[in-house]
Amino acid sequence: MVSLSLRSMFDIQVKVYNQQLDVSEKGREREREREREREREREREKEKEKEKEKEKEKEKEKEKEEKEKEKEKEKEKEKEKEKEKEKEKEKEKEKEKEKEKEKEKEKEKEKEKEKEKEKEKEKEKEKEKEKEKERKKRNRKEKRERERLF
Repeated sequence: MVSLSLRSMFDIQVKVYNQQLDVSEKGREREREREREREREREREKEKEKEKEKEKEKEKEKEKEEKEKEKEKEKEKEKEKEKEKEKEKEKEKEKEKEKEKEKEKEKEKEKEKEKEKEKEKEKEKEKEKEKEKERKKRNRKEKRERERLF
């Protein structure tokens, strides 16, 4: 009986020991599982951080693109201003050409006036010549008349 009882006691101790081993093994397993979970959580956090960084990078890229677009718009505006200035210059040149044409016309008119004056002078000279001829003729006639009378 005693030996049976020792055997039973031994079996019980073995069972208890095994149960304790199981419990401590389960505890270690739970601890390992918790550690794995913490590791997964850290990984998720790292992923979130990476995502945040990517988002920041995307935002920076968008901002750069926006700035570039703004610069392009400014360049376009400048080009437009330059074109407008060029148009204005062209208009000014056209005005200058018109003024020059007007001056030329005025010069032509002046020349015409001068020609007219010259013609008038010529006419006057012709008249003077005619008068002179008439006077000479009259003088001759008078002279003849006087000679005849004498």
